[in-house]
Amino acid sequence: MKTIMLETADFNLEDHLSRRREQIDVALRHCLPQPARDPRRFAEAMRYAVLQGGKRMRPLLVTAACEAAGGTVAQSLPAGCALELIHAYSLVHDDLPAMDDDVERRGKPTVHVAFGEANAILAGDALLTLAFEVLARGAAGVSRESTADSVVVLARHAGIAGMVGGQVLDLDLGQSIPDVKTLEEVHALKTGGLYAAAGALGALSAGSDGDTVASLERYGLAFGIAFQHADDVLDDDQKELRVQALGRVDTLTEECRSIAGTFGTQGLALVAIADWVRARAHRAAGGDLRD
Repeated sequence: MKTIMLETADFNLEDHLSRRREQIDVALRHCLPQPARDPRRFAEAMRYAVLQGGKRMRPLLVTAACEAAGGTVAQSLPAGCALELIHAYSLVHDDLPAMDDDVERRGKPTVHVAFGEANAILAGDALLTLAFEVLARGAAGVSRESTADSVVVLARHAGIAGMVGGQVLDLDLGQSIPDVKTLEEVHALKTGGLYAAAGALGALSAGSDGDTVASLERYGLAFGIAFQHADDVLDDDQKELRVQALGRVDTLTEECRSIAGTFGTQGLALVAIADWVRARAHRAAGGDLRD
């Protein structure tokens, strides 16, 4: 495919993401359990973990990738919801006393503080398994072959070869990472894994060929690493590597722009999202910590 360098001056990313978030949130509410009786507040804990806020960047990227590849929002929603359920479960478990021991997330008590440790562990487990049920059920217009491939992609990027493996490395290395190369090995797994899955899942939801799936998977990986570099700046982490990391954000987001350009005007949202994460990192480096 020929790469077209797209400009986004007339593309309102904020409005676009707001519309897509509404669609994603409706779909998430629909797939979460709502039993008539919930004496241990277990279903409530699951809903709290997912619906208490967040940017929804992972499902938004699924949808943007799907639309870039010629698919529809409706085709992308099961995959997007599955990915957000995986992300939510990972946060519930990361916040536990045995891991990061956080008592607050997004200005609210973490799940284990609000509902107890046992409920938090089980709610995370339930969100993980629900994610694969939602994904495996598929969507109208998505072939069973693409759905099966999506299950494999999500399992790979969420497990030891992706997010979980990255968390293991992060626990081992902490703030003692000596160079950007090692830092990006962690970021590529822990954060980049689910974003790589987002790109691939969007392409699969659109019924794309293998080359397109691989291209959008690479977009997601590059975006995810850049996103985590920006988060590091916002959280004042990895300060010794700050200058090099910002340089890498520029390189990675330029790669994202190049990939998005192969989809013509259908890739405008992907270009704008890449520009957003670059601006986010540089704003934070300049002292603007609004997120």
